[in-house]
Amino acid sequence: MAIRNTSLPIDTPRGIRLNGVLVEPHDGPLLGQACIAHCFACSKDFPATVRLARALGEEGIATLRFDFAGLGDSEGRFRDSTLDTYCEDLNAALDALKQATGEPTDLLIGHSFGGAMAIHVGSQREELAGIVTIAAPSRPGHVAHLFGDIADTIQHEGFARVNIGGRPVEIGRAFLDSIEAPTLDSALERMSQPLLLLHAPGDTVVSVDHARKIFQQAHHPKSFIALHQTDHLLSRPEHTRYVAGLIHAWAANLLD
Repeated sequence: MAIRNTSLPIDTPRGIRLNGVLVEPHDGPLLGQACIAHCFACSKDFPATVRLARALGEEGIATLRFDFAGLGDSEGRFRDSTLDTYCEDLNAALDALKQATGEPTDLLIGHSFGGAMAIHVGSQREELAGIVTIAAPSRPGHVAHLFGDIADTIQHEGFARVNIGGRPVEIGRAFLDSIEAPTLDSALERMSQPLLLLHAPGDTVVSVDHARKIFQQAHHPKSFIALHQTDHLLSRPEHTRYVAGLIHAWAANLLD
């Protein structure tokens, strides 16, 4: 199925404009729409995010991929990010998608840290038909292990540059403080939408044990699918297509 990409600006309440791309079926039936929250310190142009949005578009699901503040083409400084700004950005993206299409978002999909954000924010958005996580941690603070010894520098200096997946980013003290205590417990307690957990048993970045904890806490309806032979970042194109097919199959009755 042919697809088209349309730029979608996203305005946040704090005055920062985010950059998004809406990937839509060009000449086939539109089954629904989704929004992707990308992995930590990644962007809407991260290979797995691009491939997943395109694959979902080819499945008939219009999909928004966007940059959180300070990343990719969005305004702002990433070192000013906190858990609250992440939530604000994701809510703004969902609002912008609804305004652009006139329809509420059906699926909220989050990859890695974006998966934790999808649960955190999605549980408060009753219009969502379903929530999907890919390799998500069971608490936002898990991402702090990526900073290693530099965490002490961040606390003392206020911010520091950290290399994450080969990409240098500046992490601020406010972000570390914001993720230290929060869990997904209250979000999972109030979540009423169907939840799909996708996680590789061999994930070396976020252990599959995190998926087990989320699954145990979440209410039904909930589903877990093991992504055999995939890595944390869905590095191989065929794995991204596989994930898109799983999401489409799982969400078929929700979109109907």
